Amino acid sequence: MAASKVPLYTALLANLLIAVTKFIAAGITGSSAMISEGIHSLVDTSNEVLLLFGIKRSQKPADRNRPFGYGKELYFWAFIVSLLIFAVGGGISLYEGIMHIQHPVLIQNPIWNYIVLGVAIVFDGISLITAVREFNRQRGSTPFWSAVRISKDPSTFVVLFEDAADVLGLVVAFLGVFLGHQLQNPYLDGIASIIIGLILISISILLARESRSLLMGESADQKELDTIVALVEADPAAQKVLTPLSMYLAPEEIVLVLPVVFSRDYNQATTAESINRIRQNIQKQYPAYKQVFIEPELLTTLAHEG
Repeated sequence: MAASKVPLYTALLANLLIAVTKFIAAGITGSSAMISEGIHSLVDTSNEVLLLFGIKRSQKPADRNRPFGYGKELYFWAFIVSLLIFAVGGGISLYEGIMHIQHPVLIQNPIWNYIVLGVAIVFDGISLITAVREFNRQRGSTPFWSAVRISKDPSTFVVLFEDAADVLGLVVAFLGVFLGHQLQNPYLDGIASIIIGLILISISILLARESRSLLMGESADQKELDTIVALVEADPAAQKVLTPLSMYLAPEEIVLVLPVVFSRDYNQATTAESINRIRQNIQKQYPAYKQVFIEPELLTTLAHEG
């Protein structure tokens, strides 16, 4: 099922507005945790832009230079997003935290921090709820982590984990500002910034692993392939399907290669008609298989496989 862009647009708008207000509050109060949170929101805003760009690029039709289409553009940009979260979001947050610990500055008036953090929690919470609803719609009854692992649409789970990191980071930032002010301990603000950096790095590693797997090419679901094999072997022209080969090119685009042993009774012309019929039957039941290549095999190949 194709993903909705609503979580992306919701997260983009929320992160853009929140980033501006966080930087304003950080400039007024000098809070290291608020600077880290501002950077975090700015990186997330860029990430949503890159994912939307990747979706648009992935929808380009196939051409002479890319005969299989541009579907993997989405996977590429999702991988770039995970690297940005690691390098920019996590790295700078760690740097800001360490610098604040080395040169501590006590927050004098944290009221702006509380206002911005409260507003940010509301907006990021709305964005997170939107992302969770969309992800739940896609995964159905599949367990959460299993759905993340088998998901072929990074635009959904990237936004989901980004929003989760946003909300968690905001809670940490709030505790850093609050405890630092109440206990008159400026080091707590820096520690909060370091914790936010570690959260972002952990999320980025998870997203990079999933995006890398998609970029390298994942096979279609084995149960689905077994159903397709049974569908083909039910055709009167086909005797047996050998090992099928498949790969996701995009969330709703799969390439499939089927080595099929055809009956001796079918000549070249009737075999060609059977190939077209089998291909149409597969694509009618499974529209995501945009490109289906059926390779006629010899009976000697069947005997060898046995």
